[in-house]
Amino acid sequence: METLFHQYAPVALDKVTVWFKACHEQDIPENGGACIKYKDKQIAVYHFKRKQKWYACQNLCPHKMEMVLSRGMIGDSEGIAKVACPMHKKTFSLETGENLNGDLPSIATFPIKVENGFVYIGFSE
Repeated sequence: METLFHQYAPVALDKVTVWFKACHEQDIPENGGACIKYKDKQIAVYHFKRKQKWYACQNLCPHKMEMVLSRGMIGDSEGIAKVACPMHKKTFSLETGENLNGDLPSIATFPIKVENGFVYIGFSE
């Protein structure tokens, strides 16, 4: 299972080589998330309407290695957009991937953009 975790690496905006057309904007619930698949990766996509922002991260929670983060609740912690794992309540920054509980590794985050009603996720491969 650890191998599965290591297939995810964060992507910086300046390292994007591929903008993957993931879905229609309306496919992602407002103030919620959904999962999309890119090659062998599951990516959680969130529309944080209250902040007028979009976020993307790995769907895999590093706590119990479950593909569940897209079903987690999103919120704000001292100005930081976060997601809470629906199974274990561990929280992660949607901006940096940092584990806000401090007891788990960070998760991979990905650049995201919305153009002409479509959601695109940036990858470096």
